[in-house]
Amino acid sequence: MALDYRDLDQTTRHFMVDEIDMDVANGSIYLSSWLSEAGIRDWPMLLRQAAESHDDDWLAHQLRGTGRLHESVPRRKPKGGYTTARVPITAPETMAEGEFNRFYVRGLCRRAIKDGVRSLVIYRAKQVASPRPESEQKLGVGVDPNAILADLRATQGVEPALGVPPGPNSGLTVKLP
Repeated sequence: MALDYRDLDQTTRHFMVDEIDMDVANGSIYLSSWLSEAGIRDWPMLLRQAAESHDDDWLAHQLRGTGRLHESVPRRKPKGGYTTARVPITAPETMAEGEFNRFYVRGLCRRAIKDGVRSLVIYRAKQVASPRPESEQKLGVGVDPNAILADLRATQGVEPALGVPPGPNSGLTVKLP
């Protein structure tokens, strides 16, 4: 089920698409090791289409069962060498939710900056059975859109230093106050 993106409208979508296009042009779009050759080829276009008129559920559906994801990937062993690990069955949802949410937050930060909004508010956009205590502590906290935007632009593929959004499957995102 898609996250409840409270401020996902045409204005936010426009900024999301701008951010995706910027990453593609800079060669900095995140390409997961889970993506197959077809997935690597299609990912930027799919992400852009999702931002233009769909959501993370649609994006996950485009990845599932289409040959865009590997079945297994090499994984480094702690004492050296490699092994093979199966790509999780939840990979399409994890990738789609995580990356769509990152671009939603980036787009909303751009919108807030343009409109002179000084703070965005963290909220739970997906109900989870056992919320992490560190996620619960973030609910209702205001964040600076300039700082969050800079952090997300600098941290493709890894958890952002400022922790917004706080990583895969957290169910947290931001909204206008």
